Amino acid sequence: MTEPLPSWREGDGKAAIVGFVGRVTAEGVPVEDRIAVFDNDGTLWCEKPMPIQLDFILRRLVVMAEHDEDLRTRQPWQAAYTQDYGWLNDVIRRHYSGDDSGVRELAAGVLTGFADVTVEEFEAGADRFLRTARHPTLDRDYLACSYAPMVELLDYLAVNGFRNYIVSGGGRDFMRPISHDVYGIPRQRVIGSGVSLAWKHDGSSGVIVRRAEADVLDDGPEKPVQIWNRIGRRPLLAAGNSNGDIPMLQFSEAPDRPSLRLLLRHDDAAREFDYVAGAEEALELAGTQDWTVVSIENDWATVFPPQLE
Repeated sequence: MTEPLPSWREGDGKAAIVGFVGRVTAEGVPVEDRIAVFDNDGTLWCEKPMPIQLDFILRRLVVMAEHDEDLRTRQPWQAAYTQDYGWLNDVIRRHYSGDDSGVRELAAGVLTGFADVTVEEFEAGADRFLRTARHPTLDRDYLACSYAPMVELLDYLAVNGFRNYIVSGGGRDFMRPISHDVYGIPRQRVIGSGVSLAWKHDGSSGVIVRRAEADVLDDGPEKPVQIWNRIGRRPLLAAGNSNGDIPMLQFSEAPDRPSLRLLLRHDDAAREFDYVAGAEEALELAGTQDWTVVSIENDWATVFPPQLE
């Protein structure tokens, strides 16, 4: 029999996963209840030095600022145009500390940047970007920045009757084009943030366009709500890496059935990045709530898949 999870080192993390799946099987948990939910940025693929979708957005804001000089003195266009990544990283840091003033400022630009774009046009642009752009420091294509051990975990769960879902603060429509190719997760199982949409008649079948207003920010307490809205079941397994994933991890716990909460810790500066900002509360809770902390340095024999030539 092939050893499961070959990219995982022997240790508490791998043992917790294999033991959990063994309990689910031994106890005969119905297949319809075998739900696993995963954050995306920093859990399934790399999120530093900035989330991949943020790179996509910034490139759009730069184009807008190149055509309108007035935007160059307004945030977030100014940060994008001048490559002020310090401002952008501070927005993310403050968000995970409970201050969303910067997120609202950034979101205003994002919503404007893609307003009146059809959903097909947006998806085509996201798909093209993800399949051609490269990570700024890792010298890898973005689609080769998924975590090989996590993709193995998704496959292992699927073989054992689980339905895997992405539940991300990132944009649902940004992830959908590549979710199956990268993770084996069909697009209808991608739950994420989204903007308000509208249908417009075009003399034929009509189009759906993005509006300049937010719909759902799928982060923090919104994650369990969206899981229930979309799936109608509590997950047995939840995996995340930040404070924004805490409610989702808590939502998956139940005393009368097997459950597993995985918290990924970024502690490998040599092969990826070493940081705890935005995860301090989650890491503290992990020690008191029976969560399994997965160390990239200690639990993973490899981090990224082979780079395709």
